[in-house]
Amino acid sequence: MKLLIVTAVEQFEKEIPKLFKKANIENFSESDISGFKNPTTMLRTASWFPSDTGGVESSLFFSFTEGENIDHLFKLIEEFNQHMETNNPIKAIVVPIEKFI
Repeated sequence: MKLLIVTAVEQFEKEIPKLFKKANIENFSESDISGFKNPTTMLRTASWFPSDTGGVESSLFFSFTEGENIDHLFKLIEEFNQHMETNNPIKAIVVPIEKFI
């Protein structure tokens, strides 16, 4: 069992569940997040009362799943990212799980 984490900008958030389904990942969770490409720039320009945080509306998905499903999903994400016209690819990481109940 491994922990799969996937992030995507709001524009592609509806695609992630479709990709999960194709990869036979049935159980997952999703959360809205704000993404930043260069947080150091934001820190230098931040004021005490900023009117705009500069974040990009994004989504974070995670699932506890098996390795073969993850391998399939990574292939699907690589293919999806090759055909996009923006500079905001879907990103995914895998974290091994040592123990679980």
